[in-house]
Amino acid sequence: MKQFVSLITAFVFAAAPQLDASAAARHPPSKAKIVKAKAAKASKGKPGKSTPPKTPKARKALAAAAAVATVAAASSIDYDGEQVNFAEWQAVREFISEMVIKHDFDRAVLEAQLRQVRFVESAVQLVKPAPPGKPKNWQAYSSRFIEPIRINAGLRFWNENAAALARAEATYGVPAEIIVGIIGVETIYGRDTGRFRVLDTLTTLAFAYPEAPNKAARSIFFRGELENAFLLARHENIDPFTLLGSFAGAVGMPQFMPGNILKYGVDFDGDGHIDLRGSTADAIGSVANFLIEHGWNPRDAGPHAIRVDVAAHRAWEPLLERGLAATLRTDELAAAGVVPATALPADRLYGLIDLQNGAEATEYWAANDNFFAITKYNRSYFYAMSVIDLGRAVRTARAGQTL
Repeated sequence: MKQFVSLITAFVFAAAPQLDASAAARHPPSKAKIVKAKAAKASKGKPGKSTPPKTPKARKALAAAAAVATVAAASSIDYDGEQVNFAEWQAVREFISEMVIKHDFDRAVLEAQLRQVRFVESAVQLVKPAPPGKPKNWQAYSSRFIEPIRINAGLRFWNENAAALARAEATYGVPAEIIVGIIGVETIYGRDTGRFRVLDTLTTLAFAYPEAPNKAARSIFFRGELENAFLLARHENIDPFTLLGSFAGAVGMPQFMPGNILKYGVDFDGDGHIDLRGSTADAIGSVANFLIEHGWNPRDAGPHAIRVDVAAHRAWEPLLERGLAATLRTDELAAAGVVPATALPADRLYGLIDLQNGAEATEYWAANDNFFAITKYNRSYFYAMSVIDLGRAVRTARAGQTL
């Protein structure tokens, strides 16, 4: 689940607490929530709306609520951020004006919130591209994910959520093992969801993206995701400072960007909220919905990728440049010197992919639509193959368990 969702989060960050919509029923309200409630009452706004306060007193109360909420949320993060008062930056002030005009947000509340946002230098460093020269190694990459800890965690997750997984498979046509594979690769089933405040990282990357050839495009992307984060918080009636995630702003068990939560998030447990942090059912349904919206073909029940041999004349090399899509007929593959280990169904389209192994021989595979649907979650052949392999390993472990 994700635009610009990086797998670095699976390695770097400690587990974040799951903040779900039902938390208030289990724990007494915090000081931040009490102040926020009083401010909402003073402004006479409706829940989930950003109604402009009618009096200076109400405006002051709402601004105070934002400040208190920031202090409360700060105890959940594990990084140092620099207080830079983003609200004074001209580009940020233009963003605030746009949010007021476009979405009817309250200017005073947004200004108060953005004054509390921190500049996160570590996020800036982490979005920089890796230095060139280090060879890709599929076997080394795969070993980080197809290992006993993740497989055992996946087995527990599948057993505990078997009903929701079966319902998602029946509803969307996405196999349970693929959903299990994605959530396992992304966060080890909710263990490592990230401990960055989403407002901090998205604001930093929207308005202070590092110098790079794609700086303008990435800044626009993160500015849009900051907008989506505020919209998501308003839609779900939550404090935006409680949204924790990766250094790039991805949230919850499946690591969806805020915009993807709004587009593809599913209230799969029927409680009236989309909660990818605390509801495993919502996470499961949302992953399945994302895949079906990005080209998953429920009718293709065969292997998602089949190992192939390639001819020495290398006429097949241009086929590797056809992009993240299955566009090749079986006769085109054969004509280019691609020989599958098992026969490919003639009525399906494929793409040729390579999995480089450093100094060892590169692996070549013919991949179908469903493989490439997974790459829309993360634009990496390594990622998609790891999802498939982890899901298969968990399925095998589950088949062999004593019931």
